[in-house]
Amino acid sequence: MIETPYYLVDERKLLGNLKIIRRIRDCSGAKSVLALKCFSTWSVFSLMKKYMDGTTSSSLYEARLGREKFGKEVHAYSVGYNEKEIKELAGFSDKIIFNSVSQLKRFRSYVKGRDIGIRINPGVSYSCFDLADPACRYSRLGVTDKKSLSGVLDVVSGAMFHFNCENDNVKDFSDNLDFISGTYGDILKKLKWVSLGGGYYFSKKGYALDKFCAKLKEFSGRFGVQVYLEPGESAVTQSAELVTKVVDIVRNEIDIAIVDASTEAHMLDLLIYRQSAKVKNSGAGKYKYMIAGRSCLAGDVFGTYKFKSKLKIGSIITFSDTAGYTMVKKNWFNGLGMPSIVVRRLNGKIDTVRKFTYKDFVSDL
Repeated sequence: MIETPYYLVDERKLLGNLKIIRRIRDCSGAKSVLALKCFSTWSVFSLMKKYMDGTTSSSLYEARLGREKFGKEVHAYSVGYNEKEIKELAGFSDKIIFNSVSQLKRFRSYVKGRDIGIRINPGVSYSCFDLADPACRYSRLGVTDKKSLSGVLDVVSGAMFHFNCENDNVKDFSDNLDFISGTYGDILKKLKWVSLGGGYYFSKKGYALDKFCAKLKEFSGRFGVQVYLEPGESAVTQSAELVTKVVDIVRNEIDIAIVDASTEAHMLDLLIYRQSAKVKNSGAGKYKYMIAGRSCLAGDVFGTYKFKSKLKIGSIITFSDTAGYTMVKKNWFNGLGMPSIVVRRLNGKIDTVRKFTYKDFVSDL
């Protein structure tokens, strides 16, 4: 019996997403690099690298992790590099993408011999959340002035357009890509590669995958570029759970079950985006409970759910779809015990790859 709480990553479920990624490459020619900002649990990289072409990062540490634990292509990007970081990145990154023309001009001498890219903000995007909209008003993410790009086209070999967040609609993607093609066609024809970023929910059931692949292939052929995708959530969706245990049940107008985990510390995106967690085996019963975390934050609530039987102290509550933006964001708020990281391998073997102790809490601070 594994002590709760723990994240459980299931390689068999992960494999389903990876096969879709391979299908996209086979049908469209588009390569996929794992977005480490979403998922950096390197204990399953040995499986993922069989189906993906490398990693993409948002920092020096992520890029280094990609090189050391994943291998294959390493794409480095940062909203703002400093001199120490760019010197180190130049030693092991295959592609270095700059967020601005000023950063590119400042550091280009440090990255000779590497593929240089520039992030372009096309002014169009798809996002259900203002917080995650890469083309929102006053966005600092990418170059908005097309004229300023003309002065660096002689040194760049590629560009990144990251303009989606949880886009499950191929038509919306196609319309925005058509806008980019029409607006930046003269630039695209001078490039060798183009990253279209992440935020595509192509692993969602019913997604129009054939149309998506056809659009990618058409874009690649028209401009003669190698297309890259940067999947995060789509690579790992539905592949992990956060397993918790009820430690108390209190009542304040409604029944509230307190579990041995926390949204603030272990599923932070729930608070950031004001969403409820997905709870396994809930929804159809007559017993209603608010499931709450055990931190001191008043809003530490996973959501309200119905169960077929009454909960009690010791009941297991499993939150599903917890791979993306959880383990990379977990923290020591309240000094709460950090969930272990557990992997169910393809052969069914359960492998506890990481346990956290008081020593980890102390050393982090």
